[in-house]
Amino acid sequence: MSPADRVPDVVIGRIPLYLRTLSQFQAQGIRITSSKELAAVLGTSADQIRKDLSHFGGFGKQGTGYHISYLVGQLKRILHADREWEVALVGAGSLGSALLNCKEINRRGFAIVAAFDRDPTRIGSQAGGVTIQDGRHIEDEIGLRNIKLAILAVPGPAAQQVADTLVASGIRGILNYSGLALRVPEEVMVQDMDPAAHLQRMTYYLG
Repeated sequence: MSPADRVPDVVIGRIPLYLRTLSQFQAQGIRITSSKELAAVLGTSADQIRKDLSHFGGFGKQGTGYHISYLVGQLKRILHADREWEVALVGAGSLGSALLNCKEINRRGFAIVAAFDRDPTRIGSQAGGVTIQDGRHIEDEIGLRNIKLAILAVPGPAAQQVADTLVASGIRGILNYSGLALRVPEEVMVQDMDPAAHLQRMTYYLG
């Protein structure tokens, strides 16, 4: 795919939001919706939704709206979310344990199947049905299971070293809760989850 044909990352970031809202509509028994109805729920514009979806083809007809079950299936296909993805978690403290017990992650097509920590008091314990393993086994376990996604929930000072280990193990995507800006190869995707940064974004508008 040439740069000219590449879908902007900001658009890719909105597709899961559309999928989540459509899935909620589907759970309510709604069969057909419109870009206007989606926009009202998401706080965006109908034009923006139509423009985003147009990157991937035509999914609705003027005046008839979108058939939700079809569009949900298509968006899952676009996001490769029409299969279950195995995920590794590094850092089984309070945040990591909460993520292991988060049923919504499973409902959205992701299964945390391996968890690691360096704290001897956590190794061997269970959370969310997963046994916490010694962090020294990261490369062996991830390589054995061919896991491609990882959640990094370790303190900032340890984050880069752990990220290096994850990349060496074959991880291609890291959801980063460490608060540290990671240095990874270009082909590895990192999504930063920094609650403090999001709160600071909101306080800008409140000051």
